[in-house]
Amino acid sequence: MTQRYDAIVIGAGQAGPPLARRLSAAGMSVAVVERGAFGGTCVNTGCIPTKTLIASAYTAHIARRAADFGVVVNGSVCVDMARVKARKDAISGQSRSGVEQSLRTLDKCVVYQGHARFCGPRQVEVGRAVLTAERIFINVGARASVPKLPGLDQVAYLTNSSMMALDFLPRHLVIVGGSYVGLEFAQMYRRFGGEVTVVEMAPRILHREDPDVSAGISQILEREGINLRVNAECIRVAKSGDDVLVGVNCKDGPPEINGSHLLLAVGRQPNTDDLGLDRAGVTKDERGYILVDDELRTNVPGVWALGECNGKGAFTHTAYNDFEIVAANLLDGGARRVSDRITAYALYVDPPLGRAGLTEDQVRRTAKRALVATRPMSRIGRAVEKGETQGFIKMLVDAESEQILGAAFLGIGCDEVIHGILDMMYAKAPYTMLQRTVPIHPTVSELVPTLLGDLRPL
Repeated sequence: MTQRYDAIVIGAGQAGPPLARRLSAAGMSVAVVERGAFGGTCVNTGCIPTKTLIASAYTAHIARRAADFGVVVNGSVCVDMARVKARKDAISGQSRSGVEQSLRTLDKCVVYQGHARFCGPRQVEVGRAVLTAERIFINVGARASVPKLPGLDQVAYLTNSSMMALDFLPRHLVIVGGSYVGLEFAQMYRRFGGEVTVVEMAPRILHREDPDVSAGISQILEREGINLRVNAECIRVAKSGDDVLVGVNCKDGPPEINGSHLLLAVGRQPNTDDLGLDRAGVTKDERGYILVDDELRTNVPGVWALGECNGKGAFTHTAYNDFEIVAANLLDGGARRVSDRITAYALYVDPPLGRAGLTEDQVRRTAKRALVATRPMSRIGRAVEKGETQGFIKMLVDAESEQILGAAFLGIGCDEVIHGILDMMYAKAPYTMLQRTVPIHPTVSELVPTLLGDLRPL
């Protein structure tokens, strides 16, 4: 028997549940379909659990540095990985159950647990149930990509998801992939006490960032004893007893790395390969991302795609903004667009990187007449007081409009400080407005007006 609803939401990640609540509040009947854990990547294998683990790793790191601050810690610092995992599981589990409970108790909402597949443009099957609605919203997220490395079928490997099950410390964790996910796990497990090697095919880690950002983060990680192997031209793996050999063919260093565990962190792929999108007529690109317009509508009227599966953003905040765009345009008579969004994100190594807008390289390619200013964290009093002087802050400004084009802040508190820059960018205010503010002392933010006084031609 077919069940009819006003709307169907496929996936209970970061965009689906708030959209279901808005639709319900508007008087619509809603079916929410979730095949796995409620809350999506962020709650279960991404932001919340990894940042909880990072907090434990940071505590161990600070405990080891206690003498730098005149604090005496008797005995060695030991990390109980089982308790670290239990803490992570409790915090992640609380978020997951909160999302599920909010949907199961939502007025006019029915939750279906199972895998959703389209039967047609307006129909979805979940097990034996067939659901139909005039509006269908796809929020199925993505998963870790598994590259076709020679020998990978012969060895055990981990991804960001399976890492969540670890309650022990790998002796030597070899991470293939020198970008955001890989580097966060690298520093985390090094601080837990293991040996860590990062293998990256590109000439430098974080190769999409400016060279100074890449170099700054490399220095931070190498200072903590993390081995970085770049220019890995031909990565291959093989089993060696209980260990795994990773062949890298790098120009510098041994041609093989002997590790106890292998983590693959080489990107993401959308969960769109088993949705029956062809039966609905919904088009995808060559990588599997659902094609959408600037309002997140697919090529099929009445079908939207939100979150990581649409290729418009790989972050919790962009997924939530997708919900806001769709809800405003559908329910509030709005005209919000994805193209209104300014690129912004953070890399949660310690100290963190906060990024907003264009990189220096991107600005150069626009041929705009631009200004740039940079200041090391060692010249910021707040960083010196806290003994956290690694990193720098950098801003880019349009010389004609005086609007801020981009910023890269690498240093203590910079995942928060960057929001002051982001706010000014959304307001389209000239940098002089920020330069004339009077920030609180002592903070990292107080050096932003001073930084803007040092602008020079790019």
